[in-house]
Amino acid sequence: MNPFLDKLHPYPFEKLAVLTAGVTPPADLKRIAFTIGEPQHAAPQLVLDALRDALEGVSKYPATKGEAPLRQAIADWCARRFGLVQSRLDPERQVLPVNGTREALFAIVQALVDASRPARVVMPNPFYQIYEGAALLAGAQAHYLNCEAEQGFQPDFSQVPAEVWRDTQLVFICSPGNPTGALLSLEQQKKLLQLADEHDFVICADECYSEIYFDEQNPPPGLLQACEESGRHDFSRCLVFHSLSKRSNLPGLRSGFVAGDERLIQAFLKYRTYHGCAMPLHHQVASVAAWQDESHVQANRNFYRAKFDAVLEILKPVMDVQRPDAGFYLWPVTPIDDEVFTRRLLETQNLGVLPGRYLSREVDGHNPAVGRIRIALVAELDECIEGAQRMRRFIEAGC
Repeated sequence: MNPFLDKLHPYPFEKLAVLTAGVTPPADLKRIAFTIGEPQHAAPQLVLDALRDALEGVSKYPATKGEAPLRQAIADWCARRFGLVQSRLDPERQVLPVNGTREALFAIVQALVDASRPARVVMPNPFYQIYEGAALLAGAQAHYLNCEAEQGFQPDFSQVPAEVWRDTQLVFICSPGNPTGALLSLEQQKKLLQLADEHDFVICADECYSEIYFDEQNPPPGLLQACEESGRHDFSRCLVFHSLSKRSNLPGLRSGFVAGDERLIQAFLKYRTYHGCAMPLHHQVASVAAWQDESHVQANRNFYRAKFDAVLEILKPVMDVQRPDAGFYLWPVTPIDDEVFTRRLLETQNLGVLPGRYLSREVDGHNPAVGRIRIALVAELDECIEGAQRMRRFIEAGC
């Protein structure tokens, strides 16, 4: 057995299952799940058509590197989306298709961390638990940066002690954040680039929620954009991770990419060649269609805007809840303990949410996510409204 397996924490949904064991929800209320960030909107028809037309690809082994048309489509999308003029990605050497960002975020740590010397992986707190699990299984130590409401749910890199920076090999950032929806500004990302040079670490930017935002004129900035504006045309020390799961409502396609520093991409390609995780050819063809089309993505954002408008109107009078900068989560304060709130909400309203504390760790005696819940507004509008109304009735009744 890998001894590091014993260091892994139970996954949030395992904890939720334990918390709600034995609960019998009202039989007359349909179950509504605000728990898992699994988009429920319809998949784009143009992608389904492309997938169906490419099914003969199942008879061939795919290359780990991916086919040239997909890598080119990804490089072109990055250039359009992040304004890359001087820093355009080389689709041959700086782009690698992956089977969703979860697979890549985990695997990149295994490929890049040198456990023969002290190794730390810095991450926001709360966080996507894959960051932590990847660090622990690679033999590294996780270092958590609390993201508090008072600081806009942002990690404060100025608070990292010198001895931590000394051993840091990789820093995870997530913008828009999961679960907070907070954005790292370009200036914050540029400062992190300077820190990466000063302390010799890699920045892994999880940007899989970047295409769900509210202002069409101001999309969330990304790390590639920060590189472009900093004159960092080789994207050194930088890797970005994107996915079609949220952007295009295709979580089951398992399609994303990692792009950036050529040296790191080529090392990761070598790792993944042995890992055996090449994207199926028909998935690649479907992915090309998705990355080349923006109309379905804009329509998707419109659906989310309508849901946030409706749900916030219902909940704001009874909860401390704010519209996030981007993404599809709400991160409200609960009027009672977040675990008690979650269990009772399911028991009385047949409505599922996730306790905030399951997405965070206690640091210096404090867990920044205690007393909050994560609400995933992934269902259709009518169901989101019904769920918000049930939650309001639950709160107004005294929980």
